[in-house]
Amino acid sequence: MTAPDEVAAPSFTGSAASAAAPGQEAVRAAARARPRVLAVLTGAQVVGGVGVAAAASVIGLIARDLTGSQGWSGMATTMVTLGAAVLALPLAGAAARRGRRFGLGLGWFLAALGGAVAIAGTQAALFPVFLLGMVLFGAGSATALQSRHSATDLATDRTRGRDLSLVVWGTTIGSVAGPNLTGPGAALAGALGLDPLAGPLVFSTASFAAAGTVIALLLRPDPLALARAAAGAAPEEAGDRGRERRPLAASLRAIAAEPRALLAITGMAASHAAMVTVMTMTPVHMESGGAALSVVGLTISLHIAGMFAFSPLVGWLSDRLGRVPVLLAGQGLLLVAAALAGTAGHSDAQVAAGLVFLGLGWSFGLVSASALLAESLPPERRPQAQGTADLMMHAFGAAGSALSGALLVAFGFGPLNAFAAVLVLPVLLLAVRARRSR
Repeated sequence: MTAPDEVAAPSFTGSAASAAAPGQEAVRAAARARPRVLAVLTGAQVVGGVGVAAAASVIGLIARDLTGSQGWSGMATTMVTLGAAVLALPLAGAAARRGRRFGLGLGWFLAALGGAVAIAGTQAALFPVFLLGMVLFGAGSATALQSRHSATDLATDRTRGRDLSLVVWGTTIGSVAGPNLTGPGAALAGALGLDPLAGPLVFSTASFAAAGTVIALLLRPDPLALARAAAGAAPEEAGDRGRERRPLAASLRAIAAEPRALLAITGMAASHAAMVTVMTMTPVHMESGGAALSVVGLTISLHIAGMFAFSPLVGWLSDRLGRVPVLLAGQGLLLVAAALAGTAGHSDAQVAAGLVFLGLGWSFGLVSASALLAESLPPERRPQAQGTADLMMHAFGAAGSALSGALLVAFGFGPLNAFAAVLVLPVLLLAVRARRSR
């Protein structure tokens, strides 16, 4: 008997007509389920995105207070990034074995557990416990990224970019609302008898748990099961692919064998690394030039708007013009951003303009490359490859963040932007290779 959220794969025995009928029905079932799946994924992204952003403004302060040293304040963000990278592939493997509902739900609930552990560490003044909570908290970032991949499961070639970008756009609400919960969070913490800085973590924990509940209860039927059935993949074949002993190695081999998949994963990693490298040090550069904190905050807000607010337009362009042209346009925008910000000196307006272009370049790269990766591999290979892509994104982003401080101190903000511009070169070279291979 098939589980309620599963769709039986088409049979290939008997006459051609009888073999085609189950496959056609699976395709129709996928088309019918697509609007509901998109609505659930976007709703969960909005709710969970609040949790990701709510704690961003306080975790560094908590780390500073627990250690008594400003030098340790960046460790909290580092642990969140590390957790997102480490958990990306296991969560993708869980989705490959048991479906998107299980993988996404597990990720959101792990993030909620991380929030609870971080609150406990804050109250008990135990820094290692707080950092453990931050590692688990990173599951929220990993799950938010993997949600965009889930949107591609039931999409057609004509809608893949738009479907994916709609889920990405859902992050905008959380990114705007989350940081504004610091004041209400302090009031809530006071009512609960907690440290005032733990208040936003309470909001994060509740948001993650709510997002996990939305996925667990409403993401039915499972989009990955429907996609596999529509593509004619037998359940046992899909299960075997999800249980490979060395999933990372198998995923890397599959990506390397397909030039368009390799271009997609490189585009994601390079766009993310370039964005993080510049964005991380922009507040430091602006503050050293005498910019008011309100101006710094406005610049980062405009940057975030560039990242997320226009993603539906980017998705539409990706469907209309093609994945590779939009990906290359994103690299062009990153070059423009580096030129603007890198030559701005301490002109706050020019730095802000550069950061807007930086966010747009990231959006163009992420949306188009994610759609390109999804259509470059069969459904049974996608979850592991998508998890690998997110792992690489977080790893390159962490490397860019770690290098950015040293580059700024040693060479300045202009050369830092030049370094970020160099990161787009592998994408351009692989685009030429992918074009020749076709």
